[in-house]
Amino acid sequence: MASLIESGWTYLITHFSDFQLACLGSFFLHESVFFLSGLPYIFLERAGWLSKYKIQTKNNTPAAQEKCISRLLLYHFCVNLPVMCFSYPVFKYMGMRSSLPLPSWKVVSTQILFYFILEDFVFYWGHRILHTKWLYKHVHSVHHEYATPFGLTSEYAHPAEILFLGFATIIGPAITGPHLITLWLWMVLRVLETVEAHCGYDFPWSLSKFLPVYGGADFHDYHHRLLYTKSGNYSSTFVHMDWIFGTDKGYRKLKALKSIGDEATHKEN
Repeated sequence: MASLIESGWTYLITHFSDFQLACLGSFFLHESVFFLSGLPYIFLERAGWLSKYKIQTKNNTPAAQEKCISRLLLYHFCVNLPVMCFSYPVFKYMGMRSSLPLPSWKVVSTQILFYFILEDFVFYWGHRILHTKWLYKHVHSVHHEYATPFGLTSEYAHPAEILFLGFATIIGPAITGPHLITLWLWMVLRVLETVEAHCGYDFPWSLSKFLPVYGGADFHDYHHRLLYTKSGNYSSTFVHMDWIFGTDKGYRKLKALKSIGDEATHKEN
């Protein structure tokens, strides 16, 4: 497996420059993973399949879904791609490389774990700031246009928010200067995580069922359903920041009441 990955990577660095791989390659990878993981939730919602796992009964209209996709393409090409290109010199200065040898899995896993923890911390505070009255009204309300989220709404946001919260995603790699393959793996995992958190389905095989510290779709869906002043659940990936600062009290209370109701129904049956 390692030799196969090295062979594929050798082909890439032989045929493409560092700039092409870091900018265009990263953009192509992001778009592929994002849309391939997010589009199926649109089809699930329209077809009504797996509806028993859907968190909210309300569905988005096809027009709302299409608006989301068209805006995403605009923002990705006009905001994300330029940011990737302009940030390339910074990453190179901090030590990012694409050459062989590839980093060990120990190094890759350690760096990505660090990125997840740091991103969650920075995102939590940035997200809370966006829920202040003025910033919510003029910036963050765009993301909350979809009270019933689906996978692709994870990146539907005001351009200012894309830059503001995007900082949380890139700060880890920016300060560590990783190998490009580590950066790509981090990007793929982060995209899959945020799409899952916005998917609108609480599946029995969701990671949150097996990893209590992971938030997941049910945790974040609660954030979208409530008014901005009372939402809570500001974290991106984990739940510990909301627990430490008490911004998940409403969610936990709701879960406790639901658990009591489920137990009462079970006893009656």
